[in-house]
Amino acid sequence: MAHEIRLRWLLTGALLSSIGMSFIWPLTSIYLHNRLGISLTVIGVVLLLNSLGSVIGSIVGGRLYDQSDPYRLTLFGVGLTGLVLIGLTFWHGWPAYCIWLTLLGIGSGWNITMVNSLGTSLHSKDGRYVFTMLYFAQNVGVVIGTTLVGFVYDISVTLLLLIAVILYSLFFMVVLTKFRPAAKIGRAAQPKENTAKAKKPFLPSANKLMLTTFFFALLVFWLMYQQWSSNLSVYMTSLGIPLRNYSFLWTLNAALIVVIQLFLNWFNEHVNGIRIIYQILFGLVMVAISFLILITARTYTYFVIAMIALTIGEATASPAIPALVNDLTPRAIKGRYQGFVTSWGSVGRALGPLFGGLVIDWLSYRSLFIIAATGVFTLIAILLLIWLKTQRNLVRYQ
Repeated sequence: MAHEIRLRWLLTGALLSSIGMSFIWPLTSIYLHNRLGISLTVIGVVLLLNSLGSVIGSIVGGRLYDQSDPYRLTLFGVGLTGLVLIGLTFWHGWPAYCIWLTLLGIGSGWNITMVNSLGTSLHSKDGRYVFTMLYFAQNVGVVIGTTLVGFVYDISVTLLLLIAVILYSLFFMVVLTKFRPAAKIGRAAQPKENTAKAKKPFLPSANKLMLTTFFFALLVFWLMYQQWSSNLSVYMTSLGIPLRNYSFLWTLNAALIVVIQLFLNWFNEHVNGIRIIYQILFGLVMVAISFLILITARTYTYFVIAMIALTIGEATASPAIPALVNDLTPRAIKGRYQGFVTSWGSVGRALGPLFGGLVIDWLSYRSLFIIAATGVFTLIAILLLIWLKTQRNLVRYQ
């Protein structure tokens, strides 16, 4: 298609952005606590501000995508993030780091929403394939970034941040030279009717109900998932399991995601008729099973098995949700709803550590795992019921 961004350039942008951000988020807690002497409580507030910034960037970016020129909006988001990284490179003391990280959250949410929204414009490819490949590229970026960050951090924090600046400069050049067809999307998406109708495009009530349920599912999914990245390290070390073994679980997670994404691409290409909803439900069942395993886990082998179940669930459900949201939204408001996908997930990630900490303080780790498993299984039941209720009335869009 003449007026369509090539998928490979969208994936290149997602990869460069993911590597750049993967240099920042693993660095934050270690750098602030060990180098600057900031308390873990204050660091928690900093990470919360970063997540809230991502929510704001996602919502605002998604709404503007539907109303303005996506090409200029993407240039703005990537350029702003690059400038913030330059500021962080030169001034990474306290409290400047907190301010820069909040701004990075806004830029990150904005850029992810733009990339996902532009993914909805690729009509030459199946939507599920596009979002699976975007998720794949982002996770390859996480693998590369988190693998390199430890080595570069030992050399220099400034060097680490400078590399992130270079990566975003490359991302900016890719957008500047290869994303130009996106300038046509905003005008093409606008309905020919009067302005009032253009501002409020019709969305069937069945679609609204299903979409709202999926956004709630994203919040619960990430709320529970964050227990793995925030609270499980303390629990495992309390059982006498070395911290390096906990770190290896995330290496395993990243490697498995890459393998599972390759399998899903092959599966979706060769096996027709598998509805996205079943892919999402299967993924959520695996996430719930991971918490069931944790309830009785006492040795490292059980934690490895639980991580495998979690990763299968994450890699199956995560790329399928934005693909289904794309199917259920008309072209004029795709950006807004892709923004909601990012923002609801960010809210879950922001609240996850606080939620887990409160449950652990009031009850216990075992209670947290029971609540997480019960919560995800309840979510699966709600999703299935709403799907059965609305599926006949759902309207699909390109």
